[in-house]
Amino acid sequence: MTFPVVGMVGGGQLARMTHEAGIPLGIRFKLLSDTPKDSAALVAGDVVVGDYRDLDTLRDFARGCDVIAFDHEHVPVEHLRALEAAGVPVRPGPAALLHAHDKGVMRERLTELGVPCPRHRIVADPADVTRFAREGAGFPVILKTVRGGYDGKGVWVVRDEAGAAEPFRAGVPVLAEEKVDFRRELAANVVRSPSGQAVAYPVVESIQVNGVCDTVIAPAPDLSPALALAAQELALKVAKELDVVGHLAVELFETTDGRILVNELAMRPHNSGHWTQDGAVTSQFANHVRAVLDLPLGDPRPRAKWTVMSNVLGGDYPDMYQAYLHCMARDPGLKIHMYGKDVKPGRKVGHVNTYGDDLADVRERARHAADYLRGTITE
Repeated sequence: MTFPVVGMVGGGQLARMTHEAGIPLGIRFKLLSDTPKDSAALVAGDVVVGDYRDLDTLRDFARGCDVIAFDHEHVPVEHLRALEAAGVPVRPGPAALLHAHDKGVMRERLTELGVPCPRHRIVADPADVTRFAREGAGFPVILKTVRGGYDGKGVWVVRDEAGAAEPFRAGVPVLAEEKVDFRRELAANVVRSPSGQAVAYPVVESIQVNGVCDTVIAPAPDLSPALALAAQELALKVAKELDVVGHLAVELFETTDGRILVNELAMRPHNSGHWTQDGAVTSQFANHVRAVLDLPLGDPRPRAKWTVMSNVLGGDYPDMYQAYLHCMARDPGLKIHMYGKDVKPGRKVGHVNTYGDDLADVRERARHAADYLRGTITE
């Protein structure tokens, strides 16, 4: 019996957890990693160390793979087109990935589709930023480099023309957006297969700290059924219209006047979906594997009334393993997921999931475990 080989470009924690989800199905993974010490490279059996920006490296890597998938969206789109032209299945394909690769292209296409977004346009220089501000509600405005930003990087809150100079030093186009008056951030996670089957997970609340996802609550508390359904339908529409194959995370603003606006897109497993490892019948990683192989998708329904995911960030306490004794004894229902990374201050090194019927209790358990593992608290 021959099982397919999934070629995963990128060796981070998303690749690590996607590989884990494929193991029960007997799916083989081949990994293109930047270094042999990357998160996924530590656990995958077939690892190629190389530069994903080099076309010849990608071509060599693709030999023997039944499909190519991704840990990140940074592979040059022209390289992916070359792989497709050579008959290599790339999922999601370059036509879809371009919208996650380039925020300007994404905004233009979503606007064409009638998908609600913040007011925006590409700006040429700091003076143009001032013109953009005056066209709307004035400063502050949000500036983003159209490529390369993540976890708050490549994003600036600009309060005047003088403060608008920094983003243009990156040498790539700059997108200006209105600063949205929002109540909170949400995320709608969906998965779509090449044959068109799609599933939608419950809409979640995503709590950011210093531009980095800190906590995810599933489902989003106090979200009206109508707005939750609208967010799921919006995400499914985006997946279909952009021909996304695999997992799509649509990050959203819930505005103070009761609307939803699209903030970002991610065409891969996403931090806002990590709760599904323990809180859903089928995790985002398992459904991503199924989707890229065009297998029937699994049930996305939650297993518990509430699930909370809290990221574990590196601090001044490098030996997190020693904290397991306390965390596991205190909370036998706690689920810990570590990425095999060296502990550095502020670095995402893992996450914890908790679940149950009482939201306040579930949130406190997740926060205590994440803080204890980091060393922020000691009891």
